Amino acid sequence: MISLYRPGSGFLHRAPTGLKLALLAAIALGLSFVPATPAAVVPICGAVAAASVLFLLGGFGVRALGEAWWRLRWLILILGAALVIFVSVPAAIVNTGRVVVLLLLAELVTRSTSMSALMGAIERLLRPLRPLGVDADAVALVLSLTITMVPVVGGFVSAVREAQEARGVRLGPRMAVPLLVRTMRHADAVGEALAARGLG
Repeated sequence: MISLYRPGSGFLHRAPTGLKLALLAAIALGLSFVPATPAAVVPICGAVAAASVLFLLGGFGVRALGEAWWRLRWLILILGAALVIFVSVPAAIVNTGRVVVLLLLAELVTRSTSMSALMGAIERLLRPLRPLGVDADAVALVLSLTITMVPVVGGFVSAVREAQEARGVRLGPRMAVPLLVRTMRHADAVGEALAARGLG
């Protein structure tokens, strides 16, 4: 299992885990209502800038911010280019910006929150649903792994693209197969680790 958690004393580390998850969910919901129009370009760019500044204010530094953007470069290029070709430039900026904001914020959550704290917060949130048959522990585990996998998959995209560049392969849909293979291998490794701990 891969986690980007980094111990620290910044305000993001000190913030309650439940608050960070609630804000992430609220921002995701809010961004989903932003229309892909020219008028939304400036607000979305502002949101991307704000998410980037949080890396610095949270004490992670310029290097961590650069690493986050570097991992997203091919996702931004592929998604943005496809939207420019098939939709429009404003739609490409807004929709790609939404994805970038959420991925940056998700990485901030994983960097500033330990897995145990993350699972504990989700379990407490879901505890009232247990009478309805909801397994809070299982759901907490699934959601924690999902959030943690966001930056991991971003790293896989970068690694696959770099390998293709080294072989002289042009950017295209062929990167989907090795990306899927890497992701499935990682999922298998996570499953084996959970099974070894009696969680699978």
